[in-house]
Amino acid sequence: MLPTIAWENRAVVMVDQRQLPWKEVYVKCRSVEQVARAIENMIIRGAPAIGIAAAYGLALGLANLKTGEDPGRAFDKFYQRLWRTRPTARNLFWALERMKKVFTENKNRKLSELKKILLAEAQAIEKEDLEINKKIGEYGQTLIPEKAVILTHCNAGALATAGYGTALGVIRAAVEQGKKVKVLADETRPFLQGARLTVWELAKEKIPVTLITDNMAGWLMSTGQVDLVIVGADRLAQNGDTANKIGTYSLAVLARENKIPFYVAAPLSTFDFSLRTGRDIPIEERNPEEVRKIRGQLITLPGVPVKNPAFDVTPGRLITAIITEKGILRPPYRKSIKSLK
Repeated sequence: MLPTIAWENRAVVMVDQRQLPWKEVYVKCRSVEQVARAIENMIIRGAPAIGIAAAYGLALGLANLKTGEDPGRAFDKFYQRLWRTRPTARNLFWALERMKKVFTENKNRKLSELKKILLAEAQAIEKEDLEINKKIGEYGQTLIPEKAVILTHCNAGALATAGYGTALGVIRAAVEQGKKVKVLADETRPFLQGARLTVWELAKEKIPVTLITDNMAGWLMSTGQVDLVIVGADRLAQNGDTANKIGTYSLAVLARENKIPFYVAAPLSTFDFSLRTGRDIPIEERNPEEVRKIRGQLITLPGVPVKNPAFDVTPGRLITAIITEKGILRPPYRKSIKSLK
């Protein structure tokens, strides 16, 4: 499996996920601005992965500072630039806040020491994320029957994290336990993360995967061809309301109608303990061209108005369980999520 992101010779190196599955291309970011644009332009995507990228971006900004420059002023500038990249994924802000805490605690040290401390913290965030994903997989696989057809949406795999994945991590862990699973991957319009990334990841590991269009899910559920749904998350509120890739809410409604378990897999860094409900989660509206075109090719009238919210919010009442590195949360979520703090 390709590493999603890495630090190499004072550069943040990441696989360009826009090019997959056709090409395996790496991008080297040598400035904070380049890291910010990589996040905004979906070179790197997935809530945990963009959090790691932001942490490395701050470390990179400090690494590029010269003696005599004001670290505090520079850090604030880098921090604000990365903060503005994408509004929905909680992990981005969690990572930035964690890095800022470390910077504040060490700001009176020599610049050379400060650079090492910030880089070490970013590397720790990356390392911890991989360990967290494996714990999520360990807990989550207990929910998977010995034989199961699993529907997933978007890409919550190794490419969306430091490696292994959240929703796909659960599937990987089930396979490692010898369970016979098959995966149905939604294509996930308009950016096609399911068709391009999830299918690519699972095929590389020889996990049986079948691609479906987003509007096939209801029929497949109603005809008994889906045993459970598992997705990742970008932000969770106190009551279990969950923001995830647009289309997730529809799947949850369909799963409830067809009495199919609907699971969310997410690390604690995705929880926003300040939000009472999902109504307060900011939803990113992306470029209309992502809907009008596929790989640069127009598929509709060039000037047609477009709505392109990148995420929707699934009410906690539709979620069977939430899988975290601390265990499996069950309703009522206000109580079970509160216990995590």
